[in-house]
Amino acid sequence: QVQLVESGGGSVQTGGSLRLSCTANRFNLYLMGWFRQAPGKEREAVAAIQPGPGYAFYADSVKGRFTISRDLDKNTIFLQMNNLTPEDTAVYYCASRGRMKRVEALSVSSYDNWGQGTQVTVAS
Repeated sequence: QVQLVESGGGSVQTGGSLRLSCTANRFNLYLMGWFRQAPGKEREAVAAIQPGPGYAFYADSVKGRFTISRDLDKNTIFLQMNNLTPEDTAVYYCASRGRMKRVEALSVSSYDNWGQGTQVTVAS
């Protein structure tokens, strides 16, 4: 069972920045991603990355503001979030997929394991 531990959430003002981290307890995961869920809304994709080659994928709503990256030596991915708005307020979840298979990187159903989530709150 893959365990994912997130950190880095918090509260910021509009226009501020936060950096989320997610560390996995195993190597060579095929896909890792960040999703978010606001109260009363469905969980939605934010960004994803294939840790090996470093291919990154972004939801349209965060392109140009968020950057996903990875540190292979530490089994960790990061989400740098800039120019945050109140619409970014949500619980952010890290997710992973171990088995190599061509899947939709920004789909909830593509992932096998989930972290516990970290709250991000952006005040107006």
